[in-house]
Amino acid sequence: MAKVSFTEHPASVGESYTEHFAMSWGFGLAMLRGGLACLVHGVFPFLCTSTGSSTIRALHERMVTHRVRRPVGEGMAPRS
Repeated sequence: MAKVSFTEHPASVGESYTEHFAMSWGFGLAMLRGGLACLVHGVFPFLCTSTGSSTIRALHERMVTHRVRRPVGEGMAPRS
């Protein structure tokens, strides 16, 4: 059961657990950078004028536009 918890969702997006872990951390770090840039921009409006919005666009492109979602149970098995 625990193994299913760790592998079911990654498999549904065509990734292994390790690949999904790396992608998640990449997204998380990008969001932190973008969020910090927004906070800096709030104090100094002349700095980081487009960092937050460009981060959101880039993450949307990576996450939504290029997603290959598979039904649960199909996993990483090759399609015939």
